[in-house]
Amino acid sequence: MKKHGISTQKQLAEQLGISKNQLSMLLSPNFNPIKSNAIKLCKVLDVSFEDIIASEQITLNLENTETLIEQSNNEEIDVEDYKCQHFIEVRGTKAIKKYTVVELFAGAGGLALGLEKAGFKSKGLVEVDKYACQTLRKNRPNWNVIEKDIIEIAEEGIRNFVDVPIGELDLLSGGFPCQAFSYAGKKMGLADTRGTLFYYYAQILKQLLPKMFLAENVKGLVNHDNGRTLALMLKVFSDIGYTVKWHVLRALDYDVAQKRERIVLIGIRNDLIEKYNLEYRLPQPFGYELTLRDILQDVPKSDGAKYPDSKKEILDLVPPGGYWRDLPDNIAKEYMGKSYYSGGGRTGMARRLSWDEPSLTLTCSPAQKQTERCHPDETRPFTVREYARIQSFPDNWEFNCSTANAYKQIGNAVPVNMAKAIGLSIVNVLNQIK
Repeated sequence: MKKHGISTQKQLAEQLGISKNQLSMLLSPNFNPIKSNAIKLCKVLDVSFEDIIASEQITLNLENTETLIEQSNNEEIDVEDYKCQHFIEVRGTKAIKKYTVVELFAGAGGLALGLEKAGFKSKGLVEVDKYACQTLRKNRPNWNVIEKDIIEIAEEGIRNFVDVPIGELDLLSGGFPCQAFSYAGKKMGLADTRGTLFYYYAQILKQLLPKMFLAENVKGLVNHDNGRTLALMLKVFSDIGYTVKWHVLRALDYDVAQKRERIVLIGIRNDLIEKYNLEYRLPQPFGYELTLRDILQDVPKSDGAKYPDSKKEILDLVPPGGYWRDLPDNIAKEYMGKSYYSGGGRTGMARRLSWDEPSLTLTCSPAQKQTERCHPDETRPFTVREYARIQSFPDNWEFNCSTANAYKQIGNAVPVNMAKAIGLSIVNVLNQIK
């Protein structure tokens, strides 16, 4: 490299006329230059990739390869380089066939239902919580609900639970919990994520090699550990062989009356990008924002939490759209305790929503002191069915569990309409693959 005046991975990528993502894949120890053709062979012979080729069969005989790999692993990732900047109108998009999806961390089915509406057929949903699994089975008896820990699934091999040949699945989806990584030695590779749930998501991605993947998470992932967590995820996905884009999307932009934001990471397998000249584009915002008045009409009756009398007396004093600052000062001080003096807005305390605004982000419990979401007219939390409406679940989607657990399932879900919009943006790519 030095002989040719090349000192960085970026410079080498420019010399080769490829992206840093593609070079990262090329230099990865996991890279195999004939894998994309081998996948086709596996399909014809109905065998696994491991049956026809050993990882030792191909080696990269390049000068300074080990140095390049080490440099690739240690290079700082600029997450802004991976941020998606392009959008596409998706409301007219139709899937030209039923695309297949396997979902990890499926929860109560918000993401799965949205993807179904976008044109996907589920091949399997992995979820460890038994109550969430009850909800999935209640609403979709034909779905393959795999009630097991993700660690067990990854160690046994996902293909023991879903009937999908390697490389043939259209989409792997799921929202893994955000956890801190070790960064031992700052190698910026999959081993650095061992022991986290992201690690098992990535392992299953390697086992299936789907055409695309979707990973979603809380907005806070962007700045988690000063951005290093997101950088490592992007690096790992790139090493597995995907071109990855990310962005923070607002549910409010996609037919959801809620100020919820989620980060989405979308990957396309590199061999498909090269063959079909593919590019992922985010769903274009719909251009309007719904309010509670738009969605909470004629909501079916259902159970709901109640405030204790002491809290109800205080919230009775708060007008629609108001919060603790609308209380008499002596009552606000007593209600808030030390929080009254802590500074900041704390606008979630003693918060009553208005008909003419969207909901704040729903939590797993509707009556928490720091994140109250009081009904606009009545002094009570939203009912289970109102909660579900705000998350854009249809009224016939049943939560087969206790009231408290239903709130938890709904609060943790991806809003269905937002999931559908993201699904259609993925369909837009898959429709281009012949």
